[in-house]
This record gives sequence, structure tokens and C-alpha cells, in this order.
Amino acid sequence: MLSYKNIITFLLIFALFLGATVEISEGSIPFGILLFVIALLLISRIKVGDAYVVKQSWLPMFVGALIVVADITYNVLTHSKLGTLDIMTFFLGISLIAHNINNEEIRRMGKFGAYMAATFIVLFLFFFSFFNHMNIDFTHLFDHYFVLLPSVFIINAIVGIPIQVIATETVQIQGVEEMSVIIGGPCSGLYSMFLLIGIMVAYTRIEQIERGKFYSLLIISIVVAYLANLTRVVTLYIVAFYYGEEAMYLVHVHLGWIIFVIVVAVLLYILDRMSRVTTST
Repeated sequence: MLSYKNIITFLLIFALFLGATVEISEGSIPFGILLFVIALLLISRIKVGDAYVVKQSWLPMFVGALIVVADITYNVLTHSKLGTLDIMTFFLGISLIAHNINNEEIRRMGKFGAYMAATFIVLFLFFFSFFNHMNIDFTHLFDHYFVLLPSVFIINAIVGIPIQVIATETVQIQGVEEMSVIIGGPCSGLYSMFLLIGIMVAYTRIEQIERGKFYSLLIISIVVAYLANLTRVVTLYIVAFYYGEEAMYLVHVHLGWIIFVIVVAVLLYILDRMSRVTTST
């Protein structure tokens, strides 16, 4: 069984890299650098014993290195900001390289990372690239009917703050200052759902979990990710109404990845308990 402590550390490192990327691109650069340094320190805490490169098959390492170089080159040449897809592509390459290391712990973490990243990339390309190519307006419809309208209903009916829908993905907030806020893209919560599904799929590739329990937990994970995102959006409305646009964007930068870390930690704890029960029976 893959060390639970190591896999939690592994995912915490990933979350910190994700948070560092968000902070450096949209928030505080010094705080982003701090998160990056913490992630590097955690890497040094993973205990794996002796490790060396496997000689019999260089293909995974070659493909992984090619993916990493291609991702970095593309972003440098296009001067684009790093996004979640870039991180997952880079993560896929690193995981394939790790899979070629002759150490069981590193290889299994590499396998976990490869399945997680590949699942996210497939879901991303299907729901974003393929649907757009087929002229299926899935993301905008999801943002409007499953994020914007429910969050506005909650804030109007339960919290009691008047917010108006003025477009498919846009609301108008008249608080300490009047502003229009676009609820779309990362605010849809789809990225978090894709990541959680990727984690679920990856975990089942390295541990034994009953299929019925897996599907039940998968549905619960998607629901939790959806509700967590609604909570995040409602929180942004409240901050915007009472404290203004600058405060809202400050919370927007930090809140998403922090919620993701908490949800993932709870999910991995439950998965570990389930796998232990399955192994013991």
C-alpha cells in the first residue's frame, strides 16, 4: 500500500504549486514564492529510500521530458500566463519521469500523478475544447444555470443582499460601490471537479477499493466540489457588497485553492480508510 502520509504530502505539494501559480499570476508574488518554497521543503520530507533510473524502458521518461519541455517552451514563446491546464500538463510529464525511477514509492506516486493529470486533461479537452469545436455552449450554460442563478438565489433569498443578473455570466452588485462581476471560467468550479475525479481515478489505480463504494464516493466528491464552489461564489458576493471590488479580488485569489486543499485532504482520508477496510476483508 502506498504510504498515506506520502500521498497526502504529494497532493499537498501539488496544491501548494497550484496556489503558488495562482498567487504569482493574479495575487501576491512574494506569497506565491513562499508557497513554492514550502512545496520544495515538503518534497524533501518524502521518504522513499534508494532510487535510480530504470534502464530497461526509457520511453515513459522520454515522453515525460518531452511533455515538460513542450509545455515550458509553449508558455515562454507565447508569453502566456500559467493556468491549471499548464500545471496539469507539466505534472503529467513529471509523473511519467517519476514512473521510470526504480523505487516502488516513487513509481507509484508517479503512476498516481500520471492518472490524475491525464484524467484532468481528458475531461478539460472534452468539455472545453471538443464542445467548443462542436459549437456546444456547455460552459456558458453550466455557468449560468448551475453557478450564477443558484448563487444569486442564495444571496438574495437567504443572505438578503440584492444582486441582479444582467447577462449570462454577469451580475451587478450595488454595495459600497457599484460593480459588475463575471461568474465564469475558473468560477464555474469545473476545474475542481475535474481534479477530484482525477484523484479518485488515480487512487483506484494504486489501491483496492470496492467499485460500489468508489462510485458512491465519486458522486459525493462531485457534489461536495459543486457546493464548495457555490459557497466560494456566495462569499465573493458578500465581500464585494460590504468591502468593495479590491477586497473581493483579494479573496478570490486565495479562497479557491485553500478550499481545494481542505476538500482533497478530507477525500484522501476517506479513501485511505476505505482501502484499509477493503484490504483487511
